[in-house]
Amino acid sequence: MLRHLPNSITLVNLVSGSLAVVLLLYGRLDAALGLVLLAAVADFLDGLVARALHVSSPLGKELDSLADMVSFGLVPGIMLYGLLSAAWHDGAWPTGLDWRALPAFLIPAFAALRLAKFNIDTRQSETFIGLATPACTLFVLGLILLYQREPDWAQRWLLHPGGLYAIIVGLAALMVAEIPMFSFKFKAWRWAGNEIKIIFAALALILVAIRPLAAPSLVVLLYIGVSIGNHLLNRNRQV
Repeated sequence: MLRHLPNSITLVNLVSGSLAVVLLLYGRLDAALGLVLLAAVADFLDGLVARALHVSSPLGKELDSLADMVSFGLVPGIMLYGLLSAAWHDGAWPTGLDWRALPAFLIPAFAALRLAKFNIDTRQSETFIGLATPACTLFVLGLILLYQREPDWAQRWLLHPGGLYAIIVGLAALMVAEIPMFSFKFKAWRWAGNEIKIIFAALALILVAIRPLAAPSLVVLLYIGVSIGNHLLNRNRQV
């Protein structure tokens, strides 16, 4: 039974993402966001449990990618589809097909490419190459929170078709970019070797305290910036 536990947790991720898709289609944003967070917790726990029980397997790796494709590929695509459609219709969440919002589905397309690359890329055992799909989803989740909770601000600044198209292209490009990004795996609980992760965590907590609704998106932007800065610093040292 124990060897099946990690895969069972992965299926919680998949089912949560599937339910989030349905709720997003009906405009039930609060419940959908809760399910996305549940999927993220399950995505974190399945690998943790697999390592603790020493039951990692190729099946688990493939199953994890399939679940992530739904929860962190299709779901953010639908979220951005809704925001784009709302941008074209005075802030109203869509109730039908909107052709102008279809570019949002570049996100699941590039998420699939990223997940496929991840499964065959031996360089990504300790770090990521490109933006991980859960981070992309977290960024979009922050946009949804602002759309829900700060409608006046969203109407003025967020719901601009040009800006949303740019966000879609940027996220899609970052997922497949050859940019090293640090992971949150701690080999040991000490400062040495974990400096970037600890500094980032402290800055992220400050963002959460200062601007809680925008924090998911701001934290991802911080993560991208710190990763790129760390990469450039290490490259200069090697030169």
